[in-house]
Parts: sequence; C-alpha cells; structure tokens
Amino acid sequence: MQTKLELITQRVRENPKMRFTSLAHHLNEGFLLECFQELKKNKAPGIDGVTVGKYEERLEENLKDLVVRLKGKQYRPQPVRRVYIPKDEKSVRPLGIPTVEDKIVQMGIKKILEAIYEQDFVEGSYGFRPKRGCHEALEVVDKTIMTKAVNYVVDMDIEKFFDTVEYQWMMKCLEQRIADPSLLRLIGRFLKAGTMEDGVYQETDRGTPQGGVISPVLANIYLHYVLDLWFEKVVKKTNERIRESNPICRRLYSMF
Repeated sequence: MQTKLELITQRVRENPKMRFTSLAHHLNEGFLLECFQELKKNKAPGIDGVTVGKYEERLEENLKDLVVRLKGKQYRPQPVRRVYIPKDEKSVRPLGIPTVEDKIVQMGIKKILEAIYEQDFVEGSYGFRPKRGCHEALEVVDKTIMTKAVNYVVDMDIEKFFDTVEYQWMMKCLEQRIADPSLLRLIGRFLKAGTMEDGVYQETDRGTPQGGVISPVLANIYLHYVLDLWFEKVVKKTNERIRESNPICRRLYSMF
C-alpha cells in the first residue's frame, strides 16, 4: 500500500489541480490491517467497549466483514464517546473517542488524505503534520527572530476550532482535490456520527471531534484553504504592494 500512496503523491506533484475520482477502493483488507497495527493498544475504547486487544482476537474475520460493509456502502461509523480532560485550571477540553473499528477506517482515510494534501500545505504549516510539530516550529521561529528584522510576533488562537468547523465548508475544501463520492460520503458520515455522553446520544451539526484519528488532518485541510492560502495569496501580496508603492517602505526594506 505504501507504493500506492507514493503513486498518489507523485500524481499530485505532477498535476497541482488534479482531482481524484477513485480512492475508497484502497481501503482493502491488507491496507486496513496495516492501519490496525498502528493503533495504540492502551487507548480507551469507544461506546461499544471493544478494546484493541479484543478486536485483535478475531482480526481476520473482523476486517473481512468491515471491508464487505465498506464496499457495499453499508458501513456507518458509531457515535464517539464524549469525555472531558482538563484544559487549564478553570476549563476542560471535550474529546471524542471512536470505536476501534472506526479508528481503523479513519487511519486509512488519514493516510490517503496525507498522501494528497501534504504536497499542497504551505511550508509554514507545522501542526499535526508528519515529521513536524511544536519543536520544529519553535526552531523556525527562533531562527527567524534571531537572523531577520522582526518588529512583532502575532499569537492567535481560534476558539473552539475543532468543535465549530462547518460541515458544508469542510466538504467544499475536500472537493478541491477529491471527486470520489464514496470517500466523500464516508468522511461525511464520520463528521455527522454524533456523540454519546452518559448514555445519551446527541446529533452533531458541526465540528470534528478532538480524539479522532482523522480530525487533525481534516483540520489542516480546512485551515489550508480558509487561512493559509488567504495569508499567502492576499495578506503577503497586499504587504508587497504597500511596500512597493511607498518610498519610505522601499527604503526600509532595502536595508534588510
């Protein structure tokens, strides 16, 4: 499967505007077995109470049944189990814990999405990306501050981002690269699977739960289109026009 993912990546590089029409078929038994093997065995179970170890007892049979339902478009993700963890001294952060089976499928979709969108993401993006993270981001910030003329640093936080992502716009972002209705339908079902808290089911009309395997890459795709590209194509160009039109700005920039 790694070779197939690399081929997807190669096609993305060769055609920046390509939309993929056939991706869901990659979610076969062999690929999903690889995804299962990457799951951490000590994680809490979802609403069905099935642990990774329990699922593994009938792994071959379980994966065959899962693939049959995926191919027949009968697979439906279960609601995530809602739990809360401390965010700071005064507040908590909601997490949504999927079932093991849903984690397997999400892992497969995550790998497919990363094979596509990792080629599109801007260089300055570091959150929730392979071989990138906070430490690498801090190193770049440190190097920039120490070697370039920096007058200010902006620190911003999108309040309750994971809980407020709009489904309609999320799907529009995905459709920029994906034209496979089966994969899009599957992702949509995950987004609308709902939550279970204290035995009570709640529908979800927005958000992608923190705790889900697929949520970080979906968040990155959303922010790529609504924030990163806006900054690259609008903010930077606006600043360049201001600099070029103002003699004082041109003189200041030429000094650095």
